[in-house]
Amino acid sequence: MKGTQIVLGQHDGRPAAARVVDGRLDDLLIDAADDTPVPGTLFRAICDRPVKGQGGMFVRLGDGLTGWHRNAKGLAPGQVLLVQVTGHAEPGKAVPVTDRILFKSRYCIVTPEAPGLNVARSIDEDTVRDRLLEIADGIVPDRGRSGIILRSACAEVSEADLADDLSATWGVAMRVLADTGQDAERLFDGPDAQELAWRDWEGAPSDDWDSVADQIDALRSSAVTLGTTTIHVEPTRALVAVDVNTPEGGAGGLRANLAMAKELPRQLRLRGLGGQIVLDLAPMPKKDRKGFESALRTAFRSDPVETSLIGWTPLGHFELTRRRERRPLTEVL
Repeated sequence: MKGTQIVLGQHDGRPAAARVVDGRLDDLLIDAADDTPVPGTLFRAICDRPVKGQGGMFVRLGDGLTGWHRNAKGLAPGQVLLVQVTGHAEPGKAVPVTDRILFKSRYCIVTPEAPGLNVARSIDEDTVRDRLLEIADGIVPDRGRSGIILRSACAEVSEADLADDLSATWGVAMRVLADTGQDAERLFDGPDAQELAWRDWEGAPSDDWDSVADQIDALRSSAVTLGTTTIHVEPTRALVAVDVNTPEGGAGGLRANLAMAKELPRQLRLRGLGGQIVLDLAPMPKKDRKGFESALRTAFRSDPVETSLIGWTPLGHFELTRRRERRPLTEVL
């Protein structure tokens, strides 16, 4: 099937969502079985222990959880702080959090302590921008120290739908920001898989979960076949290893590595993998490295997860780092 479909369903009784582009699985969200906080979850935290030399601070989150705030400048132990989960924590590690809070919905983002009323840059028609700004200003005329960003999905939204979404999001934000409690506590849960898909994905809706079952099941294997090339995506506790194999010699090594570069963002996204990533490439001349790097950079340009290309090791491996925004698929299947 051509086009983009958003398939909603259940996996072992848990909310799940898949984005399918031209019949091929492109992204996948499945809720975990436990109550581990997902990105977007808000806590009233208590500053606990600064870490000298790293500039960060451990914070108590409640629920027996510990958070890690990377920027502790101006914070003191015992201080009450509103924080938001930013990513997935590996087992035994603190939950990554930030005090730069965002309240995000399908059509808008409320930005505490960042006043202003703005429209996504992708909406470049002045008449559309003016219309959206007029609607938003009428819904929330007094914004105080908080701001609003109208997202790209607003481009063709009706006034009623934008009003409902913005009013609800602003109301949640103001209730949370008005909190005066003094104990560590979870205040607001982040979105589940289907809520996140509704918020961030565009496409025709479908409830035919069986249509993606085989493609999801294939992700249980580390092997990915790309023509004559086979890559293995294997997470370990320390890093993610990606091995590239091809029976072709000569220029075949470069072709295999370029095929892997094009496919890698999709595989990491589907498998929920991040952290340190090491690519063990097929043999190719050093003169081809620049072209490979360019292809890899292009492949990640449209990927929503922050990924940094680090460079080559003395053994000829290539290293990347990627934000851990999700739990690994192996933990949720």
